[in-house]
Amino acid sequence: MLFHSTEFVLGFLPACLAGYFLLGRYVGDRSALLWLIAASLFFYGWWNPAYLPLLCGSVLMNFTIASYIHRSAHKRAWLVVGVTLNLGLLGWFKYADFLLHIVAPTAPGLHITLPLAISFFTFQQIMLLVDAAQAPDRRATAELAPYGAFVTFFPHLIAGPIVRPSEIIPQFLERGVATPNRDNLTDGLVIFLLGLGKKLVLADMFGGFADIGFGAARDGVDLSFFEAWYATLAYALQIYFDFSGYSDMAIGLARMLNIRFPMNFDSPYRSGNIAEFWRRWHMTLGAFLRDYLFIPLGGSRMGERRRVSNLILTMLLAGLWHGAAWNFVVWGGLHGTYLVTHAQYRRWFPPLPLLLGQTLTLLAVVLAWVPFRASGYADAMAMLRGMLGLNGIVLPRMIVETFPSLSGWVGPVGIMPFLGDSRTLSFPEVSACLLLGWVIVLALPNVQRMTERSRPWALASGFALTIQELLFAPHVAPFLYFQF
Repeated sequence: MLFHSTEFVLGFLPACLAGYFLLGRYVGDRSALLWLIAASLFFYGWWNPAYLPLLCGSVLMNFTIASYIHRSAHKRAWLVVGVTLNLGLLGWFKYADFLLHIVAPTAPGLHITLPLAISFFTFQQIMLLVDAAQAPDRRATAELAPYGAFVTFFPHLIAGPIVRPSEIIPQFLERGVATPNRDNLTDGLVIFLLGLGKKLVLADMFGGFADIGFGAARDGVDLSFFEAWYATLAYALQIYFDFSGYSDMAIGLARMLNIRFPMNFDSPYRSGNIAEFWRRWHMTLGAFLRDYLFIPLGGSRMGERRRVSNLILTMLLAGLWHGAAWNFVVWGGLHGTYLVTHAQYRRWFPPLPLLLGQTLTLLAVVLAWVPFRASGYADAMAMLRGMLGLNGIVLPRMIVETFPSLSGWVGPVGIMPFLGDSRTLSFPEVSACLLLGWVIVLALPNVQRMTERSRPWALASGFALTIQELLFAPHVAPFLYFQF
């Protein structure tokens, strides 16, 4: 079930809230917690109920192992067992076909269906096992109900945020957690609706522009300069509005249920350097990679060469986590190279002026989105050739005739077939949409930074379009991280 579907907004969410608070008022918080688990499992099973046993089995397995970690004198051994089982499960479903193709390129594929959310609920539980081995606090694994609620909690089950057990499980155990709170309900609803607008109005619009350009590159078309750049800039906006919109919806849903999630996006495209970008983009993933991968590998404690190799390995694995394909590995390698280059620059030179640093960082991030979005090496290179202007620079003839000074460096064409809907007016329309999108991400406060007075204005500005897309869109476009 998708957050932006009518089934969720008009059916599941009202029923879930009603059952949760009614049980909390008339029966007790424990019954409300069990209702929340049942609702979350229903939410998960809506896509494919065949994978419900996998999720439930993972929860029970990790709860049992975490309990043994707390009780046993051999904590490290049980931790190794738990992490190995989790990574083995993730590896089979997500990477078996990829590894088979590397080892035996001509062998028939296994065609394993990727279970919904396996990347996220596996990481959540690895975090819990590591924390259980390092800390004496047993609240996280003292009872199955709060543990199960933490893992299956539907707001973050599908695509995060990747929240720490110590941040969320104590909230489920608070007295009165299932009592309605007017401030939480109204704030959560506004944040949810703003995230919904990001997805339906902005992300899906820019996704349409990006799909045309990247689809043409996949089909072997030589894209012109503006077609290639507009597709890439549109994708950079699509993935931001899609994923940050999901995070806002998750934060808003959790807030309505009296659970507070951490911020997951903090206007990352305004970052002054690549390290700052990773502190502001998918913040909970960045924290996970730092605390549960980079630091355990040795971090910066074992010399410069080891720090560089740890950083590159961390980002390569981060790329592979995003998908079992070489283009994601390339994306991770690019960001690892960016981070190493930035660290070396800082050792020898003063910081760049803020505007220059922001410009170079944004350019590097946008260029790295090309292999991330492309379906293969040839597609990515075709897109980059277009962005370099190697296939020519053209504009609609009407624009060139209106501004004769352009004729010296651009060629006039009747239409630009891989930009917008292939009309003469597509270029100014797509230009205006891209300008609006980049003004929003570069100049306006994000949802979490908005004041209580500005949020209603932001909501009102796009509310009609959001409702139109919710009720009358011809199809529901899934989140980019939906089956992940």
